[in-house]
Amino acid sequence: MSVSVVLPCYNPQPGWEQVICKEFSMFADKVGLPVELILVLDGLTTAQTSIANAMDTLRSTIPNVAVLQYDTNMGKGYATRMGVQAAKGNIIIYTDVDFPYSTNSMYEIYQLLLANACDVAAGVKDEDYYAHVPVVRRMISRILRFFIRMFLSMPVTDTQCGLKGMQRSAVGVFLSTTIDRYLFDLEFIYKCFRGGKLRVRAVPVRLREEITFRKMDYRILLPEMVNFIRLVLNK
Repeated sequence: MSVSVVLPCYNPQPGWEQVICKEFSMFADKVGLPVELILVLDGLTTAQTSIANAMDTLRSTIPNVAVLQYDTNMGKGYATRMGVQAAKGNIIIYTDVDFPYSTNSMYEIYQLLLANACDVAAGVKDEDYYAHVPVVRRMISRILRFFIRMFLSMPVTDTQCGLKGMQRSAVGVFLSTTIDRYLFDLEFIYKCFRGGKLRVRAVPVRLREEITFRKMDYRILLPEMVNFIRLVLNK
């Protein structure tokens, strides 16, 4: 059994490569097998020298790392599809570049997929998560979950958690998604349920204690609202 971890990355914070080395190594040690890391640099906003130094650090610490990069920011959905398409693992897990969720959370998703308990393991945030996020982000998340229940009738409404895993059998459905920004997660899970052939399991996950949240760019709300309406109209 082979495992790949995909990390979409845009405008990373200083020290991001050390976070990857530490958290990825902890996960790989728990798995006990070689784990492939696919890093997708979604538009280069950091100085080339800084990126080059970070790549040297990653390659010296993680034996099996592949880096995909392009100049123009295309969005998290686009970047994650690029990474999943390149991944060689039978089990593919994707998360955010700062590894916001605990190693145990990632490992539980891996174990469920390894045991063939599901085709897609979707992390869902617990109440402790919402205690750490700003009030406005909490409200937006709950409004989105209400709309998902109301218009898409899905059993999993927390689709935007940044930790998911899939069997190789689900890759085709994932690559068929078309949303390039944040609601690609929702589109993926919706396609899984709508097709009726993939088993989706919600997995409660926990934040790492030292995680802090970036300020939200509210300009994304309008285009993502349009993406949601398109999903509803095309169901």
